[in-house]
Amino acid sequence: GRGVMPSTVCSVGEVLNMGYVIAREKVTSTFKIQNTSTLTLRYSMQLDSLSSTRDKDQQRIPSFLMSSLQRTEFVGTQNYNGLSVFSIFPTEGEIVAGKSQDFTVTFSPDHESLYYSDRLKVVLFSKEIAHVICLKGAAREHPMFVEGGVPLDVPIESLAVTSPPSPQEALNGVYLNPICLELQEPAKSILLVLEYIEGESSPVPARAELKVGSIQTAQFASKKSVEFSLESPPLLQQKGFTIEAVKGTVERGQVKCIGVSWVPPADFRPDDPLLVTALLTLKGDIKETYRILLMGKVVSA
Repeated sequence: GRGVMPSTVCSVGEVLNMGYVIAREKVTSTFKIQNTSTLTLRYSMQLDSLSSTRDKDQQRIPSFLMSSLQRTEFVGTQNYNGLSVFSIFPTEGEIVAGKSQDFTVTFSPDHESLYYSDRLKVVLFSKEIAHVICLKGAAREHPMFVEGGVPLDVPIESLAVTSPPSPQEALNGVYLNPICLELQEPAKSILLVLEYIEGESSPVPARAELKVGSIQTAQFASKKSVEFSLESPPLLQQKGFTIEAVKGTVERGQVKCIGVSWVPPADFRPDDPLLVTALLTLKGDIKETYRILLMGKVVSA
């Protein structure tokens, strides 16, 4: 007899990001697995969210409470309706030698969250894991989003359905910021860290960027684009920050990058943290405000 090793090639890498979608809508993505070996391969597709040991795994202490700040949860936010937010078709079958099989992943979130995730394993002959693909996606109630910077929240949310505060609760001091009163929710904060490398022969400004996007959707047909404006107070320039685009529009299905650069000012002291705040306003079907925290740091080459 002759032993043969099964071999396959997958058209996607370790991560399949489904992007942003409006809550309660769905989006699909297709990838291909090719059988490059000389024998027929029997496969099955397994999602971690459907694992029989998932309940046991959830009893562990979340990583954001541990010393490590890395986000290691493979199964993130799931739907309120109890169904997996990601689905795969087909789930099992055979791939003849030299042939390939197309797979369709469907992302169907039922509420707003930035941390939908799951892990897909391609298993051959019920025992050998050929590929592991992390599935990610985000959902919003409104057709606009901002991403970038350092996460300031935790990646695990409660499955309890919460309602926004009433106007009377807001007036009673639940939310004191006038911006929050207008939005009926706290303004989201985004931290941008700009590290300037000191000691190089030809130093270059530290750079970071924000991304403002507009989600492609059949809803909200009356609003075709999203307008954004970034308040750029004189203090930003005094502290060495430069913003490339302080205002503009983003068409449906498009993403616009806002570049930020920083050069330490003459009076900068490395032992004195530099933190400046700017407000980013988005106008689509609603008005949203983000608090952008700009932190400048000097690091040695």
